[in-house]
Amino acid sequence: MAAGVAMGTFSAVELVRAHLDAIERNNPHINAFVRIYADQALATAAHPAEGPLSGVPVTVKDSFDIAGEPTLCGSKFRLGHRADRDSTSVARLRAAGAIVLAKTNCPEMLANYETDNHIAGRTNNPWDIHRTPGGSSGGESAAIAAGMSPGGIGSDGGGSIRLPAHFTGIAGLKPTPGRVPATGHYPAIHHPGGLLGVGGPMARTVGDVRLLFDVLRGHDPHDPFSMPFSIPERAVRGTRIGVMEQFGGVPVDAATRDAVGSAASLLRGLGFAIDVWDPRGLERAPNVWSFFFSELAVPFTREMIAGRESEAHWTGTEFYDLLKDRPDPTGKHVVEQLAARDAIRGVILDQMEDVPVVLSPVCATPAFRHRQRRFATGTKEIGLFQANMPLTWVNLLGLPSLVVPIMVSPEGLPVGVQLIGKPWEEETLLAIGEWLEEARGPFPAPPDATPGS
Repeated sequence: MAAGVAMGTFSAVELVRAHLDAIERNNPHINAFVRIYADQALATAAHPAEGPLSGVPVTVKDSFDIAGEPTLCGSKFRLGHRADRDSTSVARLRAAGAIVLAKTNCPEMLANYETDNHIAGRTNNPWDIHRTPGGSSGGESAAIAAGMSPGGIGSDGGGSIRLPAHFTGIAGLKPTPGRVPATGHYPAIHHPGGLLGVGGPMARTVGDVRLLFDVLRGHDPHDPFSMPFSIPERAVRGTRIGVMEQFGGVPVDAATRDAVGSAASLLRGLGFAIDVWDPRGLERAPNVWSFFFSELAVPFTREMIAGRESEAHWTGTEFYDLLKDRPDPTGKHVVEQLAARDAIRGVILDQMEDVPVVLSPVCATPAFRHRQRRFATGTKEIGLFQANMPLTWVNLLGLPSLVVPIMVSPEGLPVGVQLIGKPWEEETLLAIGEWLEEARGPFPAPPDATPGS
């Protein structure tokens, strides 16, 4: 699209109008957006800024600030908010010539694997409206998959970029904390939550994710995790890739297993050394992640909703309700959990010296039905927490991970895989992801979606 604008094949205004037309066609049954900036986008498109994304419309998850606009994060408790400046990610997209088209929907306070709230309502999966596009970047993934957006930015504290990418058949990158500045994100991504949560790009292809990542990455002194240096790309041909078919003893369904096997075969055919990877020391990781993501948030959630409990949405309180009657975490317990996290990380990074890239499922199942919480795998039924164990350990340890769609299941649902790397080695994952994508071949769009360009 950027090349087409640069060569005069079409104008930025035509490009924006094409996506607005796609929104008019597809959004009524998908409901991916919180706000659509049609007039502003068309005005900007008349004179787009120069840069690698000049004239290309993008979308932004409603957890990133846009100057003068509310960042509601799916919650009535944020009504009345107005951002006084762009988040760093939005500012970098604009500086690269991108045109902000809309804000996309999310669960309340980003606290769920489904996208629904009292502000904009439920977002549906463009492959099957009876299923969720995932969360918390579900509006972003649905918009991109349905051709209503070429790409944009989401955030990921427990799979919130990668699960929606997997559920909707697009690509998404969860970077190492600090590679993409999170300044201007709500909730704020700082210690200790910033050990888990990051902002990252989402698009229909790995190549487009790489382009967005190149625009978004870089040092920001206001991000406590940001590092002022660039990372050389590892020589990737022949890299040893470990295949983690499932998380420990938690089974995955047949389509998920087939997708991992297919990706492993494609990578082997590309010349990569493929071995089974059965890591030692990850057993406690999901529970330690849950402490930082859910349990540590309980007193803050309780304070936020006190006296206004009826205004809270189920997506914001589902995990809170499971934990609210426990004693609040003590400072001693927080320090103990940080120490446990660091110990697990060291053990796993030792093992990744020999296996610098891991291929694994994203989730134990493709996109599930709205409010579904139990899943058949062929061997035993599992719950939501177990189904997402392939995701959460990656957040806990601060590793980068890239989701690449691989196949469509017999039910007609997309199935992706994730490539997991060592800290700061996003470029390696993106290079391998592009080769994998090329070997896979073109990936279909949802049956009723028409790309906007």
